[in-house]
This record gives sequence, C-alpha cells and structure tokens, in this order.
Amino acid sequence: MMIYSNLEDFVKNIYRKIGILTPNEIDMQTIADSLNIKLRFWDEPSEAIENNGEYWILLNEDLGPTEQWQDFAHELCHVLQHEGYQQNMPISFRLYQEVKAESFMYNFCVPTFMLEGYEIANYYNIEDGVPIIARDFNVTEEFARKRLVHLRNKILQAKSDEEHRRFMERLYPKAPPYNDETNKVLDQLNAILKKKGVKA
Repeated sequence: MMIYSNLEDFVKNIYRKIGILTPNEIDMQTIADSLNIKLRFWDEPSEAIENNGEYWILLNEDLGPTEQWQDFAHELCHVLQHEGYQQNMPISFRLYQEVKAESFMYNFCVPTFMLEGYEIANYYNIEDGVPIIARDFNVTEEFARKRLVHLRNKILQAKSDEEHRRFMERLYPKAPPYNDETNKVLDQLNAILKKKGVKA
C-alpha cells in the first residue's frame, strides 16, 4: 500500500466526505454543491472569490470541459486552503499559493487513491496510460502525462527510500527495530527518568 502525503490524504478525505470513490462519479457541480461553493461561468479568466461569506468559483466559459475541470480544481484549492485577496499579497506569497494550487489541481483531478486501482500506475512506460487516464478523469493528455510522471516518481522515490532504510538497518543494527539488549537499556533509562518525574 502506498503511503499518502498530507495533500493526498486531504484530497481523499474531501472525495470520501462527498461520497465520490471512482472517476466516473466525479462531477464538478456535485463537488461545488457539496462544499457550498457557487459555480458560475463567465467571459473572464477563471478565478475564485469570496463575497459576504459565500465562495464562488468563476470559470471561463470559452474553455473546453477538460480545461474547465482543471481550472475548477486549481481554484478550489484557493477556496479551501487560502485566504485573502491575492492581488493585495506580496508577489512571493502569491507565487507560493499558485504553486500549491497547481499541485492540488493535479492531485484533485486525478486522485492517488483512485489511481491505485489502475495497473497503469505501475508501468514504467507511462505513455500507455496517458489516453486511459485522460479519458477516465476528464483531463487533457498533457495533464494526464504530468500526473502519471509525478506518480511514477513518487513510487520510485518510495522504493529508493525503502532500500536506503534497509541498508541503514544492516549498517547500524541497533537502529529501530531495536534488539533485546538495546530495549533493556532503554527500559532502564525510562524507569530512571520516570522516578525523577521526567517524561521520556
């Protein structure tokens, strides 16, 4: 089983709260309604706004359905995780929020917990999966490619981390999990600290 990042857990919890568990259940309007967000289309660039305690996501009406969905996810991050009017913020902070919104967008449009059901997630040649992911998750092929590259890199990093952990445990056998001798010493130390009223 894959270890999720905080962002992946956050996305999974949103979808589970709404009751969406598979790609074919994903619906932008249902998500907006469930999160009490007003969804409208207009002739300006997509953006999220707050007005008198109500949150709105305004999507550019000239975009196609896949681009609107991707913009929706980007703007949803601003609603759920950011506060304040961006134009009044220092440029470095605006850029930080935009990077976070981009990362959220990729994870929200193509959630990791849903990708785990695809064999393609384990392929090293991700090109095989691009059209499948683009179709099933209603994203562009370029978007699907970037998302699968990100997932592949995460899987490879996890494997590398695990190999490194095993190597370090062989190199330093007293590192966790501790042997019986080390556990005995730690128990004695904890007993001494407890007598002195110090929390270990």
